[in-house]
Amino acid sequence: MSGAEAWMLVGMVIVTFGIRYFLFAVADRIRLAPWLEVSLRFIPPAVLTAITVPAVLLPNGEWQVSFANSYLVAALLSLAAGIVTRNLLMTIAMGLAAFFAHRYFF
Repeated sequence: MSGAEAWMLVGMVIVTFGIRYFLFAVADRIRLAPWLEVSLRFIPPAVLTAITVPAVLLPNGEWQVSFANSYLVAALLSLAAGIVTRNLLMTIAMGLAAFFAHRYFF
């Protein structure tokens, strides 16, 4: 690593830390509009959906919407387990079990 790269890395650390520290430092003093707070609650599900849907439906870079797709089978069974049990650990365990069972038997 050259000196210029090291200084660039240090600069990026300072900028990243500065931005995040500032937001955490003033977070208790800033009050957002109620409509904005309600809207921000949709960000985690939207991000999770944006990450998982392509991984489930495009496992090899091609559309695979059939029961031969282990990822899709596991996702559907995980969804059902999550709705029925309302238990995160059980949902993860059921999804993993479904995925590996489908991979092993099919």
